[in-house]
Amino acid sequence: MAASTSAASPLLLPSSRRPNHPSSKPSLIANTKRAPALMSSPPRRCCCRCEATAAAGDAAGTPSPQHGIDDGGVLCSSTSRRSVLGVAVAAGLAMAALDTALAAGLPPEEKPKLCDAACEKDLDNAPMVTTESGLQYKDIKVGEGPSPPIGFQVAANYVAMVPNGNIFDSSLEKGQPYIFRVGSGQVIKGLDEGILSMKVGGLRRLYIPGPLAFPKGLTSAPGRPRVPPSSPVVFDVNLLYIPGLDDE
Repeated sequence: MAASTSAASPLLLPSSRRPNHPSSKPSLIANTKRAPALMSSPPRRCCCRCEATAAAGDAAGTPSPQHGIDDGGVLCSSTSRRSVLGVAVAAGLAMAALDTALAAGLPPEEKPKLCDAACEKDLDNAPMVTTESGLQYKDIKVGEGPSPPIGFQVAANYVAMVPNGNIFDSSLEKGQPYIFRVGSGQVIKGLDEGILSMKVGGLRRLYIPGPLAFPKGLTSAPGRPRVPPSSPVVFDVNLLYIPGLDDE
């Protein structure tokens, strides 16, 4: 998941043209008439002789405004270039920390799951079945309906995880079951094989080895873990119905 960057910084305000005639320059003295001597004198420039009150702040890397009095007694303030750079660096570090947190993935308990905490405890005592291909599975609930024939469409909910439990895909988050033709190569081999021996209404956890998973892997997305090529994955699958058989 590429972030677009703005061409101009939002902190920079557009500059306006300054009029050349002196009458548009704002007066420093309000509601009083200027004396002739003042009118003939050149306008004063604010050249601040600021006290070095921010030296300690600059040494610590934190922005500290400097205050002083100009040649004409007008109070002025400025911010050192080092202070401005300190603010920019701090903002960049904060954004980098946010990106790292997103890339790490959300904890699995914050996403909807097919197997809750009680289910996980039951899985510890459930028997493990290993097939000739190397696929392993545990039945959380054995269904009572028919098993899907090869080539038939099936509707199933799934939660796909990496071995540590972080979720990288889920039909529950999409709000609708996934429909595909089982045994036709539309999904990874381990999922095809695991669903073919299920019955409608069943809930099963599939431990899919690397050769039966994603040969090219899956790239990471915001809040999702990366799946390396040919690495093991875990699927919780709930077989809901078989459209072709239910319609007969």
